[in-house]
Amino acid sequence: MSIKYLHAMLRTSHPEKSHEFYTKGLGLIKTKQYDSEEGKFSLIYYATEQGAPEVELTHNWDDRRYSNGDNFGHLAFSVSDIYKTCQTLSDMGVIILRPPRDGHMAFVKDPNGISIELLQEGDALAPIEPWQSMQNTGSW
Repeated sequence: MSIKYLHAMLRTSHPEKSHEFYTKGLGLIKTKQYDSEEGKFSLIYYATEQGAPEVELTHNWDDRRYSNGDNFGHLAFSVSDIYKTCQTLSDMGVIILRPPRDGHMAFVKDPNGISIELLQEGDALAPIEPWQSMQNTGSW
């Protein structure tokens, strides 16, 4: 038997904001997009590189609103420099909900309210300000 993980699907009411978050904020690449005129929806895929598991954002073209259930936790990404990633996201207006005080882990939310865990690749970085003394805010 063979199995391969392909993608996680998230619904979005904010495809443009989501695109900016996942590409400029996290550095993912848009791998493909499918638009269905008949079904009135778009499927937009992002990954760390071509061929890697993807995040699929589904945008239904109606005015539907989505809420997060409590059965989904978060997506997690390793990053080469957690401080730089958090600063980039912060500069974009993203709230750092759990700052990387320990140089290892942070949490943010994407424009759709999806919790994103950021983990420092390899060993934790040495704690630095302003992150070291920054308090948690909101929920993740």
